[in-house]
Amino acid sequence: MIVVDVFIIVLLFLLFAFSHTWLASLKIKKNFAERMGAKIAFYRLFYNLSSLLLFAFFYFVSPKPDIIVYDLHYPFDIITFALQFLSFIGLMWAVKGTDLKEFIGYAQVQRYFNGDYNIGDLDEKQIFRKEGAFKLVRHPIYLFSILFLGLRPTMDLFYLVMFICITIYFYVGSIYEEKKLIEIFGDEYKKYQQSVPRLVPFVRFNKGLYP
Repeated sequence: MIVVDVFIIVLLFLLFAFSHTWLASLKIKKNFAERMGAKIAFYRLFYNLSSLLLFAFFYFVSPKPDIIVYDLHYPFDIITFALQFLSFIGLMWAVKGTDLKEFIGYAQVQRYFNGDYNIGDLDEKQIFRKEGAFKLVRHPIYLFSILFLGLRPTMDLFYLVMFICITIYFYVGSIYEEKKLIEIFGDEYKKYQQSVPRLVPFVRFNKGLYP
């Protein structure tokens, strides 16, 4: 049944999302750092590899109902594809300046073997970015990823359910991520929150604050 398939997809994604968020928490990282010392340098690499494996498990195990939700025809398919391409350019803009070695976890391992790893960094060096795409929204990588994933000329049921789950996860994840950033950067990040939207550009919500 379709309802059962959708329930299983959502349940499996929730299991992935929970493990991914739990492993990313500062509390867990600090606990590992206390026990492992400088070997916390390997944590980021472990985190990324385990996330890839868990997501691959979710993808391959999930039921994939053979149902097409919509299939756009000319010229709407071309327009949607063009918008998707623009969102990809936006994603590259948002990623610009990111240290990919640090993001993957390779740079941390290099510093460990060079004997100059700072345990206070936990699993990565935190940088407060507010230039470029970060002037548009506080989480531009999430924004452009959502647009890129959602702008599809053809949409099947599995992909639609997965897209909705990912979008909700990005929003909820941004809340937990900002709690960590406030703990690290304090009032400076709070001021940034009050002047730049979370995910929706140019939109001011209630009480003059950006969600």
